[in-house]
Amino acid sequence: MNNAIISPQQRLVSLDAYRGITMFLLIAESALIYRALLELFPEGTALHGLFLQFTHHPWNGLRFWDLIQPFFMFIVGVAMPFSLNRRLAVSSDRNKVTRHILKRCMLLFLFGTGLHCFYSKELVFELWNVLTQLSFTILFTYLFIRQPAKIQFGVSIALLVLTELMYRFYNPDTPFVKGENFGSYTDMILMGKINSGGWVAINCIPTAVHTLWGAMCGNYLLSDKANIDKVKTFVFAGLISLVIGYGMDWSGVTPIIKRISTTSFVFASGGWALLTLAFFFWLVDMKKVQSWTFPFIIVGMNPIFIYMFAGLLGKWLFDFISIFSYGFLGPLGLSEAVLYFLNACFTLGAFWYICYFLYQKKIFFKI
Repeated sequence: MNNAIISPQQRLVSLDAYRGITMFLLIAESALIYRALLELFPEGTALHGLFLQFTHHPWNGLRFWDLIQPFFMFIVGVAMPFSLNRRLAVSSDRNKVTRHILKRCMLLFLFGTGLHCFYSKELVFELWNVLTQLSFTILFTYLFIRQPAKIQFGVSIALLVLTELMYRFYNPDTPFVKGENFGSYTDMILMGKINSGGWVAINCIPTAVHTLWGAMCGNYLLSDKANIDKVKTFVFAGLISLVIGYGMDWSGVTPIIKRISTTSFVFASGGWALLTLAFFFWLVDMKKVQSWTFPFIIVGMNPIFIYMFAGLLGKWLFDFISIFSYGFLGPLGLSEAVLYFLNACFTLGAFWYICYFLYQKKIFFKI
């Protein structure tokens, strides 16, 4: 693998591990692990700051948890050239592949809006879910996936310039105020409401850059460049992106705000995504350090299924397991915070076992 050319039919263990860890972290949230950790280590305790990193920053700033959604979008992009080439190898009919992409994006859109209805317990039209965003970013990336890298990069920069201009033209004096920005304005037009947390649907435009950059990386991985050169390129691009993103924030040009996906946030999070890909590719596929990846890979083999399952049934499963965990462990005199944490761990274990069961039975849900 150190110098071999990667074929479209070949699975990258590093990409599977990257996806699997990202999905594992996502379902851990649905298992209420991070909430439990913050209850175990409340404000003022030594580890509170560490576990606070597993929550979204309230506005201007960047925490570890703010990177998970960009990582997911980026990973989807990296995988697209591989899956597209595999489909074209089976069927040379590009129109058939296009119909598949359109169907997939429609299903993702319906799943995303459906989850909002489930959470609200009524029929609503809300576009803040990651799946609705993904339905746009996949389709947009597909339109440019066969274009030269220079055009793809130019398109990605154009999206970021467009994002910057939309916010600044709408409110030149204070373009990035929570609830009073261009994203909130478009939400009122599209949905007649503003998200209380400051999230905006128009994030799909700047976050499409994550998927497009991922596709560029996927195409580069399929090239005949030496693997060490691929790693160096990813590291260089990632560092440049970090400098631009954090530089825009620290200089006061554009703040890093994940909830409206500002251009500085896209650069900063994209930089971390690139560096993470470089690290996994170097460690897992080049150095062959792979034994630790299996528990995560099986989670990433059914990403949409486990995301939907955790989102729909996570709280129910948590409550169901608590009947037994509290019943057996409660008499031991453990504190409520410890019982809550252990129950969250059992719930996460149940999620993982579902993925393992599907893997063992070779059941993979694809759309």
